Amino acid sequence: MSQPLPAEPDAKPSDPSTVVVKKYANRRLYNTESSSYITLDTLAEMVREGRDFVVFDAKTGDDITRSVLTQIIVEEENKGRAMLPTGFLRQLIGFYGDSVQTLVPKYLEQALSTFARQQEQMREAVQQTMGSFFPFGMEEVGRQNLAMMERAMSLFAPFARTGETAEPPPEAPPGPHDEVDALRAEVEFLRAQLAHAQAAPAKPAAAVPLAAARKVAKE
Repeated sequence: MSQPLPAEPDAKPSDPSTVVVKKYANRRLYNTESSSYITLDTLAEMVREGRDFVVFDAKTGDDITRSVLTQIIVEEENKGRAMLPTGFLRQLIGFYGDSVQTLVPKYLEQALSTFARQQEQMREAVQQTMGSFFPFGMEEVGRQNLAMMERAMSLFAPFARTGETAEPPPEAPPGPHDEVDALRAEVEFLRAQLAHAQAAPAKPAAAVPLAAARKVAKE
């Protein structure tokens, strides 16, 4: 059985583009723009995307955006994405109840806004600097590098066509010149063997028995 859609809160944001979110007693968050239930992770992603939203208590209609944003920070810190130093948290807690408490929020907001602007200016400066070195963009640089590598590889395979993989040429059938070279190699080998045999000292002839020698002389 589907649950009935919750009614719109009595309070309205000043900016019509601001997303209205209702929080119920069971801690469920309802996005009135998408007509769906969401989580704190969804709200965190909306913050990163620059989407503005306001959270109202579904029962009282009170604006509880600040407490929900604080819950998002706590969730992010518990996920191991610690960004707030312990010393900073101690100092921040120490300002509660102090006479300068009303000045701290404005100071922190201005400091973070200045930091964000500096980061954006730095990003733009880096992009402009890189653009002056690579006016055609990184994609064009990649294509140029690929073409340069292909030209360099063609020096090692001069007969390969540009853009194709060089393949070894097929073996040609042996021609008449190859047969002549093979015969010459065999002749040189035989000559070397003959020269080696001639250079070897002659072995003394075996002694012939005296009876056999006389027999041969009589014949």
